[in-house]
Amino acid sequence: MGHQLQFYIDGAWVDPLEDRRIDVIDPSTEEPIGQIALGSKRDVDRAVAAAKAAFPRFARTSKAERLDLLRRIVAAYEPRLEELAATVSREMGAPLKLAREVQTPIGLTHLKKMIETLENFEFDTLRGTTMITREPVGVCGMITPWNWPLNQIACKVAPALAAGCTMVLKPSEIAPFNAVIFAEIMDAAGVPKGVFNLVQGDGPTVGQAIASHPDVDMVSFTGSTRAGILVAKAAADTVKRVHQELGGKSANVILSDADFNHAVSRGVMGCMRNSGQSCNAPTRMFVPRDRHEEAVAIAKAAAEPIRVGMPAQEDSTIGPVVSQAQFDKVQGLIEAGIKEGAELVTGGTGRPEGLNRGYFVRPTIFANVSPEMRIAKEEIFGPVLAIMPYDDEAHVVRMANDTPYGLAAYVQSGSIEHARRVAREMRAGAVQINYPAWDSGAPFGGYKQSGNGREYAEFGLAEFLEVKGMIGHGAV
Repeated sequence: MGHQLQFYIDGAWVDPLEDRRIDVIDPSTEEPIGQIALGSKRDVDRAVAAAKAAFPRFARTSKAERLDLLRRIVAAYEPRLEELAATVSREMGAPLKLAREVQTPIGLTHLKKMIETLENFEFDTLRGTTMITREPVGVCGMITPWNWPLNQIACKVAPALAAGCTMVLKPSEIAPFNAVIFAEIMDAAGVPKGVFNLVQGDGPTVGQAIASHPDVDMVSFTGSTRAGILVAKAAADTVKRVHQELGGKSANVILSDADFNHAVSRGVMGCMRNSGQSCNAPTRMFVPRDRHEEAVAIAKAAAEPIRVGMPAQEDSTIGPVVSQAQFDKVQGLIEAGIKEGAELVTGGTGRPEGLNRGYFVRPTIFANVSPEMRIAKEEIFGPVLAIMPYDDEAHVVRMANDTPYGLAAYVQSGSIEHARRVAREMRAGAVQINYPAWDSGAPFGGYKQSGNGREYAEFGLAEFLEVKGMIGHGAV
């Protein structure tokens, strides 16, 4: 990786038009590990112009040509897995084991799934004498986050390429180096010039310029709901398509007939994974009121062995949160939980013992949490679990759905029929029953303020396509 201070535009690495830089901080040491250039509106204009010029030709490529391109990207990605894992671990703080086993290969999984999807996808369907055809939406702006960086880059770039779109990517400036490697992969795979473009920068400058640009036909954004609202407002004047995957406050409903040792323990680990920095993390655990104390004891026993440590240490379960701002936010919400009267089961404010530097947070569990508390309402994005008692099934369904978010929900039961019945009541885009294996073909996206549209497989591909009806096309 040798292009940290450059952008990838029109098939070449280029210098920024303005000399502005920002440090990239290792969250485990609070020390800089390098710099990136901060792009300007002029850099975005240059990248969008390249994407616009490349679109007519790329849009006309055949499915076979786009499949061949995706296969070349997979072939170029695989040799860089270890480099990508080390980079992600260092810049966003994921334990190296998690980076190797999940954070990095998940991008490859999306690319492979899109190949499978495209192989079976039909762009044209004849209905009577009307041809329904699906065409690429055009130039796409992509704004991606730092918490699962390669996941979000790949699940936008792969369907856009499969659809025949061209694109400009702005990754998070907090964890940007993995995107540099991704752009090098795209270059090595021979992506046609102008089809994929990378401009580094911050949201108020580069993100705003992409979202408001008149020649960008669609903006796909993943991040906080607050930032998503700003993107939508910036996009409104040009009436472009806005595709968003935003925040979450996911309910984990543990029904009375569940195996509590399994359901509660797995729920704790699901919440704490990636230092709690997952938009679909099961952060609200609902348990029957008469089994609340039992659940609390199991949760405490599950949380206390969690090892918070340096990302490079093999025995670290979780690393730091990503930044000083994130650390301060999490600490503030833990303090709010204590002040508002929630029962602190384990964890609390401050760093774990033995860690005096870095943005490390103590795995924290609150019990007897009531719906009006901030820790029950706000997305914390840290290793903090709220256990909330419920009286009956109708009560838990109301509480689980009583949130402005609707990204994910979880239901645990000893009866699959019981779990299915409750899962249908959840107002969320994805409901996981009894902790299933991850499915790269399932739709991902939310209800309400968790966003609009879906990602992954054919659901993601559809977001990058326009639907055209050609009436009379099939007439004899």
